[in-house]
Amino acid sequence: MSFKKRLLANEFVVLAEMNTPKGVDISRMVMNARRIKGRVDAVVIPDMDNGVMRMSALAGGVVMQQQGMESIIHVYCRDRNRMALQGDILAAHVLGIQNLIVVQSEDMTNGDHRDARPVFDVDELKLLGAIQSLQKGIDMAGFELDGSPDFTTGCALGVFNDENDMDKEIEAVRKKVSAGARFIITPPIFDIERFQFLMQKIESLDVPIIPTVFLLKSVAIARYISIHEPGGFLSETTIKRIRKAKDREMEGIRIAGETIAAMKELSQGVLIQTLGWEHRIGAILDVAGL
Repeated sequence: MSFKKRLLANEFVVLAEMNTPKGVDISRMVMNARRIKGRVDAVVIPDMDNGVMRMSALAGGVVMQQQGMESIIHVYCRDRNRMALQGDILAAHVLGIQNLIVVQSEDMTNGDHRDARPVFDVDELKLLGAIQSLQKGIDMAGFELDGSPDFTTGCALGVFNDENDMDKEIEAVRKKVSAGARFIITPPIFDIERFQFLMQKIESLDVPIIPTVFLLKSVAIARYISIHEPGGFLSETTIKRIRKAKDREMEGIRIAGETIAAMKELSQGVLIQTLGWEHRIGAILDVAGL
């Protein structure tokens, strides 16, 4: 069953994020994909996350399709103007990609091409509107297309640090849903009770909510998140649990798997994010019972 059909049928979807290589050697990406083929419903491909130059998400999505796995690619406003964005979106459809996520792109000041100039010819709302228009056979300049694409398009809830920020981000995502987003990806979730609180506020949008489950690979990473990303509500209890574990790597995997298992009753899916440890996604799925 396709990702779109599973969403429409209110089935629980399992997504895994995989970055493209910084180069042309796709062997590791392909190997990691094959490890989880048949265990996830689709693979999410970011497009040069964190301002780091990599092979494009469009190519990565095609690689996943070639492996017999459905792909979902990120679409940003940072790196391309409206012509390039529309051209890539049309190309994605022709190449067999049926799913997009319109996301806010990260600042490039901490990336590897700090002199690159951001574009931002359009914003996320305009891009969502453009995708809807393309599906109706009209481009952003008002010209008719020779054949129109079809996508399942989602958006991302922005990071928030407190309840006021949360309300602002929910209002922003509400506008994105009105502009055509059909599912929502949340920031990483570490506190189940806080996620339940978020769901109470956001469920009125009446679209599938898919939380991100982030693999805590070390105590240092967990501590960094607790200090610099307070909206994640990563507790001291969780940090101590990893610190006291005999096998800290495995403990992080257990925490991710347990979080996914809990989400089965609370959401319509999960996105597993490992940031370079894609080879451990299978172990996370084992713990989650998937």
